[in-house]
Amino acid sequence: MIALTKDIIKNINQSILCWLATVDPDGQAIVSPKEIFSHHEDKVIIANIASPNSVKNIKTNDKVCFSFVDILVQKGYQLKDTARIISKDQEIFSVYESKLLEMTAGNFPFSTIIEISATSVKPIIAPKYLLYPNTTEQEQIESAMIAYNLSN
Repeated sequence: MIALTKDIIKNINQSILCWLATVDPDGQAIVSPKEIFSHHEDKVIIANIASPNSVKNIKTNDKVCFSFVDILVQKGYQLKDTARIISKDQEIFSVYESKLLEMTAGNFPFSTIIEISATSVKPIIAPKYLLYPNTTEQEQIESAMIAYNLSN
């Protein structure tokens, strides 16, 4: 298992949406967006708000890929390895639940939590950083603000 670095944690905290890829019983990759996610120690945790297919797939095949990107900085990470479903009867559930409830303010009930361990981590960066190596994060933020019509 790979430790979550300070930069990975920073990116998790700055990202508002992530994508979880699971494998269905037919071997087909399925990607689904997740909104309520965080971390605890070296695990990524996701509230199971409306994810019956993700849960079903993980119970059949625990291999997953989890990706998140800060939409303004346009940097993030892809983590791969395994996931497991944490239910209310497991001790760690209450620890994870308290972190996720802070995000939902109790408005989105969830009875299970998806826990992800990573053995592979790959950075995700916008092509502009590669094509124009002098690009700063501030320039990228300003460009994204304009592109997404978020400027004043």
